[in-house]
Amino acid sequence: MARCGAGLCCCCCGERESRTPEELTILGETHEEEDEILPRKDYESLDYDRCINDPYLEILESMDNKKAQRYEAVKWMLVFAIGVCTGLVGLFVDFFVRLFTQLKFQVVQSSVEECTEKGCLALSLLELLGFNLTFVFLASLLVLIQPVAAGSGIPEIKCYLNGVKVPGVVRLRTVVCKAMGVLFSVAGGLFVGKEGPMIHSGAVVGAGLPQFQSISLRKIQFNFPYFRSDRDKRDFVSAGAAAGVAAAFGAPIGGTLFSLEEGSSFWNQGLTWKVLFCSMAATFTLNFFRSGIQFGSWGSFQLPGLLNFGEFKCSESDKKCHLWTAVDLGFFILMGIVGGLLGATFNCLNKRLAKYRMRNVHPKPKLVRVLESLLVSLTTTVVVFVASMVLGECRQMSSSRHSGNDTLSLQDISEDVNSSIKTFFCPNETYNDMATLFFNPQESAILQLFHQDGTFSPVTLSLFFLLYFLLSCWTYGISVPSGLFVPSLLCGAAFGRLVANLLKSYIGLDHIYSGTFALIGAAAFLGGVVRMTISLTVILIESTNEITYGLPIMITLMVAKWTGDFFNKGIYDIHVNLRGVPLLEWETGVEMDKLRASDIMEPNLTYVYPHTRIQSLVSILRTTVHHAFPVVTENRGNEREFMKGNQLISNNIKFKKSSILTRAGEQRKRSQSMKSYPSSELRNMCDEHIATEEPSEKEDLLQQMLERRYTPYPNLYPDQSPSEEWTMEERFRPLTFHGLILRSQLVTLLDRGVCYSESQSSASQPRLSHAEMSEDYPRYPDIHDLDLTLLNPRMIVDVTPYMNPSPFTVSPNTHVSQVFNLFRTMGLRHLPVVNAVGEVVGIITRHNLTHEFLQARLRQHYQTI
Repeated sequence: MARCGAGLCCCCCGERESRTPEELTILGETHEEEDEILPRKDYESLDYDRCINDPYLEILESMDNKKAQRYEAVKWMLVFAIGVCTGLVGLFVDFFVRLFTQLKFQVVQSSVEECTEKGCLALSLLELLGFNLTFVFLASLLVLIQPVAAGSGIPEIKCYLNGVKVPGVVRLRTVVCKAMGVLFSVAGGLFVGKEGPMIHSGAVVGAGLPQFQSISLRKIQFNFPYFRSDRDKRDFVSAGAAAGVAAAFGAPIGGTLFSLEEGSSFWNQGLTWKVLFCSMAATFTLNFFRSGIQFGSWGSFQLPGLLNFGEFKCSESDKKCHLWTAVDLGFFILMGIVGGLLGATFNCLNKRLAKYRMRNVHPKPKLVRVLESLLVSLTTTVVVFVASMVLGECRQMSSSRHSGNDTLSLQDISEDVNSSIKTFFCPNETYNDMATLFFNPQESAILQLFHQDGTFSPVTLSLFFLLYFLLSCWTYGISVPSGLFVPSLLCGAAFGRLVANLLKSYIGLDHIYSGTFALIGAAAFLGGVVRMTISLTVILIESTNEITYGLPIMITLMVAKWTGDFFNKGIYDIHVNLRGVPLLEWETGVEMDKLRASDIMEPNLTYVYPHTRIQSLVSILRTTVHHAFPVVTENRGNEREFMKGNQLISNNIKFKKSSILTRAGEQRKRSQSMKSYPSSELRNMCDEHIATEEPSEKEDLLQQMLERRYTPYPNLYPDQSPSEEWTMEERFRPLTFHGLILRSQLVTLLDRGVCYSESQSSASQPRLSHAEMSEDYPRYPDIHDLDLTLLNPRMIVDVTPYMNPSPFTVSPNTHVSQVFNLFRTMGLRHLPVVNAVGEVVGIITRHNLTHEFLQARLRQHYQTI
């Protein structure tokens, strides 16, 4: 039987070992708050490397140019369908959010107006509480059905595109609970946005639509055997995530850059075109239907995204007005520094809250999570109501509500700004500035700060910013679908508008455009929280439809990111680390090049032979949880004696000899093709080559070298089990590497009875096509669920047609930076380490390349020195 080592790490993330003391500390078993979470090993990794085995080669041989073109055309059609469906999901969310929000505010506002005279404002508060608590309760129930639907979903999608499979993240049930839950969360008055969940929803659509099947709808299946691999799904998920950004902000180019910057580790030109096309389809699908439903102008394309910033434009009558000047850049840089500090503070507070929830809320019954969501909703509702009624100031309305240096060109945006003004407890021609910000949907409040020509009191803006900062920080992380873009933009816009008011009031800079400062403040705070640069710059430029804002937005985001990175990571990276996901960064530190591949690899291997008995395969699969196994043969000194005595041993040795490439043998094949031999010396060398079918009495040069080198090592039958009395050399004897085979492939071979008897030739073994091998993707059968009673345990399985014979490999002396770049860029799951004579000496997985693992190995390296 092939040897199964204990405590091995052949699989990327498949082990389910007991927690280390450090992990127990972070996961709540102890109370030391400063410890960091270590990457967990029970996350399964995705395999983006293409397995070029015999079934795959059969497909390539049968595919001509016309079939390849049809295959590519189907891909483009699926990408377009993903964009359209993502746009429709956004339309569904936006329609019902507007419906529920308008209903809530109409009822509560009329009640407030009546109770202002009658003195029954408590009744108005109860009505508002009734709406909000009901909506938030429904959102929490949906998260109980599918827990992965909580939050924005961006950290999970970022992990998926990085190569880590988060359970349930791209299921149909997830997108249903996400879309319905976020509309209840937003309508329930929580300080959350619907833009982040749109990205998650688009990614789920991209993952599920090309499969034409779902585990939630088992009875609905289509015979569509294409795109059944992690590699293809990764591309479609990238397109879906970009479509979600495009639908949320009306920014197809920004969506494409978001998918590139924040997610995918692998990229090419063809994928860029498909992702951009998908983003365009999502943007214009949402724009077409929203414009038709809201304004009755079908085909006018007036509303490009769920969040519309309006048009920033100075009045033609005000010749001194400029959107921004070179002098303003200095203020923008200072705002970027402050935004980075505020973002770092926000992330630090939210991280502490998340750790507290992990220790004190999540281990308790699920009802406690619902109660926490209701408590946040209750607090938020009371704060909004009391602040709107008590803390606001009555400000004078402008004679021309929308003129001067804050003119909008779009009439619908102008009407939205004017209609959202609240006059609670204020006399005629005045409005309540706090109620105007708090007692409106978040998008309307952002438009007020960007485009309202009336002033907001500095005290009101300060209180609004403080309350919104604290409540949104508390809200992000509770068990409801929630986004962070809109709360961050609104919080930052209040900060920017406050800076503009102070500059106008105390420094006398009357020429500045308040809307620009509000926009820069929003960019500074959002950049300080999420630490995005390229994609966020383009998203904000596309949302404002003003290219002249490109330079100030880019500078502000860069400064905010640099300032925030000095203290902590972005909010999404923090939550990824809190989950213990083994996420790979863009690159390693310079000091890591002191390590080699041999320093970080796992040398204790579980392997299989090219021809292995069923009993050995079943034992390996049932006693380990690794997801890949090297296919190897052992180096022996008396192989001909073994070949005469055992058919299984003979098959393995024959395969090894046929797969060994020598310079003489290669030259012999080339010489035969040219019908000539270069010299008698070469002819003598070629004659020494050992044929596969009829072994010669003379050993070839390579075999003699191997025998002389490894004579002291024992030669054991593959059926022999490991012994506790083995020496280190016996446990780690040399193994010639031939390829890599996945657990899913072995289970599929056993499930379909692919094997042959010892009295037969391996050619009699049944052959499976590529479609049959991938039919059960992505949920392959488990070895413990198979009924193997019909199989003879002495039967032999030839795994060579189905293994990957040419996976990426590295030398033991390869520097860690090179190993890391190869692993991340190519989207690998397992990286064998093969020495100079073709022996596998270890294997590298995702866990071996995490920052924490490399740091530990570097400390050991220093101690050794």
